[in-house]
This record gives sequence, structure tokens and C-alpha cells, in this order.
Amino acid sequence: VFNSTELKDIEYVRSLYCNKLEFLRFDSSVGTFVGFTELGVKNAARLNKDQRLLAAAKAQRGKYCQPNVGNWYKTALTKS
Repeated sequence: VFNSTELKDIEYVRSLYCNKLEFLRFDSSVGTFVGFTELGVKNAARLNKDQRLLAAAKAQRGKYCQPNVGNWYKTALTKS
């Protein structure tokens, strides 16, 4: 999710689904995993205890989004 090419304005969201139901999400603005079902809440608690995993998930915003946001931004502007 982004509204400019600046890294501070980019939000990295990773959602996990099972049978079309979202059960777990990592949102870089929150900085933790959030569960939406009983299984998701249990997994979120387990994943949030692992500091290395949280650091890696937070780093995805810079690693994945920053190199690609210029292309996405140009594409979105040409379609609007």
C-alpha cells in the first residue's frame, strides 16, 4: 500500500488465507502479526515471540517495496 515513492509512506501487508478466509496478517504499520481466527491468533502469538522473524518481516518493506514502488507508481498514474 503506497501513496508516494517515499519509503516512510509505504505500508507492507502480507495476508495469509485458508478457504478464502484471512486468518493471519503482518502489517508494517503495526509491526506485528495479527490473527483473525482462533488458529490465526495462536499463530500470531507464536510468530510475535520470534524477534528474528519480526525483524525480517519489517525489513521486507525496504527490501521488496522500495525497489519496485517506482514502477508501480508510474503504472498507477498512467491508469488514473
